[in-house]
Amino acid sequence: MRRLFNPVMNTVSVAPVTDELSDITRCDVSVIIVNYNVREFLRQSLLSLRRALAVLSAEIFVVDNASVDGSVEMVRQEFPEVKIIANHKNLGFARANNQALRQALGRFVVLLNPDTVVQENTFSAVQTFLAQHPETGIVGCKVLNPDGTLQLACRRSFPAPWVAFTRLTGLSQLFPKSRWFGRYNLTYLPEDETAEVEAVSGSFMAVRREAVEQVGMLDESFFLYGEDLDWCFRLRAAGWKIHYFPGTQIIHFKGESAKQSDLDNLRLFYQAMGQFVHKHFRHKIFSISYWLLHAAIWARAGIAFIDSMMRKLAIPLTDLAFMQVSMLIAVWWRFDNTSFFSGFLFVDAVYSTIWFICLALCGCYRRSPYSSYQAFVATTIGFFINASLTYFFKEYAFSRAVVLVAGAMNVLLLSSWRLVVKILHHWGLGPFKGAVGKTLLGRRTVIIGDFSTDSILVEKLKTNLKSGDDLVGLVSLNSHEVGKFYQGLPVLTSLEELDKWLQATPHHRIQQLIFSTQRIPFGRILEVMSHQRQQRLNFKLVPSHLDVIIGKSGIDQIAEVPLLEIENRLSRFWPALGKRAFDVLLAGIFLLGFAPIFIILWLAGGKLQSRTIPTPEGRGLRLWELSRGGRWAKWPWLFAILAGKLSWVGLEIPAENAPNFLSGEIDLPFGATGLAQINRRGQLSPEEKNKLYLYYVTHYTPLLDLEILFRKLFRI
Repeated sequence: MRRLFNPVMNTVSVAPVTDELSDITRCDVSVIIVNYNVREFLRQSLLSLRRALAVLSAEIFVVDNASVDGSVEMVRQEFPEVKIIANHKNLGFARANNQALRQALGRFVVLLNPDTVVQENTFSAVQTFLAQHPETGIVGCKVLNPDGTLQLACRRSFPAPWVAFTRLTGLSQLFPKSRWFGRYNLTYLPEDETAEVEAVSGSFMAVRREAVEQVGMLDESFFLYGEDLDWCFRLRAAGWKIHYFPGTQIIHFKGESAKQSDLDNLRLFYQAMGQFVHKHFRHKIFSISYWLLHAAIWARAGIAFIDSMMRKLAIPLTDLAFMQVSMLIAVWWRFDNTSFFSGFLFVDAVYSTIWFICLALCGCYRRSPYSSYQAFVATTIGFFINASLTYFFKEYAFSRAVVLVAGAMNVLLLSSWRLVVKILHHWGLGPFKGAVGKTLLGRRTVIIGDFSTDSILVEKLKTNLKSGDDLVGLVSLNSHEVGKFYQGLPVLTSLEELDKWLQATPHHRIQQLIFSTQRIPFGRILEVMSHQRQQRLNFKLVPSHLDVIIGKSGIDQIAEVPLLEIENRLSRFWPALGKRAFDVLLAGIFLLGFAPIFIILWLAGGKLQSRTIPTPEGRGLRLWELSRGGRWAKWPWLFAILAGKLSWVGLEIPAENAPNFLSGEIDLPFGATGLAQINRRGQLSPEEKNKLYLYYVTHYTPLLDLEILFRKLFRI
């Protein structure tokens, strides 16, 4: 017997399993999703399917290929209408889809990736299109990347010899608008124009029931890639047409399942392309063309492999370059030339290897590749190890002066270039876009939603420092809320006026939009993404009742700083000493470097005046300022920093006559700046400020202080 769920009537009907089903027993559409360890993406996809299938009789299959992230349990608990097929091992994409195809009752079947979000009209629009085009066997819709750009793979040609040649040689990318060279992804066609194509992407592929019955199911000899291309080829050979239909669109967070797999996906992809060519072109093109095509595919695979390796080696090679520059400068400084360097290549290799080992052990090539603090610690440890070698292996070592200078430069350069990359990443520049981890120099972000119900989400995002998001304000679904405040953040505009607002306020330089999907139609989300693709915005989705954010870089957890069993790093000797040394060093540099300016300001800026700040201990902190010093009025604070009464980064100094909300629970000095002072996430409550301070003391590093000062200095 078969169970058939109707989301409109919320009922389940039972139909006999027969080879010939009557039209009465069929439903409008069967949606098949093959899942592998992408639970949160799957959850969001199923939520969007609920809305999109509300007006159709439909069934949804989730075929799980032995996920270990709780995907099956989540579907069973939260989506009881979904039919689960839980495999005990990874059977591959084609075989898993076929498991559901054998049970599907829909008049058309949709293969859908789990890392997709569909809009409300997607299936009804496809149903109408298929009804109007009876000759069409497969239709694919417009597929958007998470940044709103068109995903080129959603329409393409078969890899015939010329098409493959233009792709493999890069001609298709050099001349994308050429009908002669741009055939691989049909880049010469307008993306908003319906067109007959040779193939569409398996991320969304709607297939007519009659076509499946005629040509059969997916070829299970393809494991992960190529099966969608093969199916399109077989349908066209049987006389069916294939159409690209941009009348509806979806978001595809491409490759999320592949990221969770331990398979060699690069090898599997090119192996599938070779398999496709062997299956369909072996007897249709000249022998020499066939073998040249195979050779070209594997040559391209070799290039892709080298490119992948170079990406993985980019950070170690950058470190190596800086190490050699440091060593050459040190040798030149010590001996006034570099002729000595060639005789010490072995020694240089030993020193560099030790630094590499320290960097690797500190996680600079895996966990935290762009962590300035980890690089600082690693190079410092490496410096002391290398310096000790000069005492034990003098005949194989540079002079101690060379080791001292080179080591100091490495400590500075190898941590500094990572910090520079983070700043460039914040501004959307540099070659490492999309690869850099979280940074306090966060994206300027607005949240879009219904804040009468989403206020809890806003509160969580405001105090979630790990997200790296600089919350500027809100965009409401209701225009009458513009100008109001929720959780201290202003409502800047309405969703209807968002496009105009973004265009009219370039000085805001908004970098990221976070959509709360509880009430916003997915169609409207995709529309905004499509309109704003030229703005280079980053987009994220938040199911309002969930503690996750879905974006192109993966899943982010929305977690608050724990209030119990926390460790105050500043209560430990070495972090506290590092903070004090940082304060003294930077204050000393400012006093020495700007002493003439300070003296002139003192003479011309009027008299000194003081005010006393109450402290948790009850002693009070007396701070001096110039009565007429403008932005330099607080330079006398440098003496307070040197004396240890004040820190560069610490608690917010309360305004005059303002109550001190701190109760002494946070052991942190007052600071010239700090997380609360640079925070632009609206008006912070005392509790929210305390959470920021808790984050600071539990995550403190000298580089964290440096990032906060950078953000204060550049107003970013």
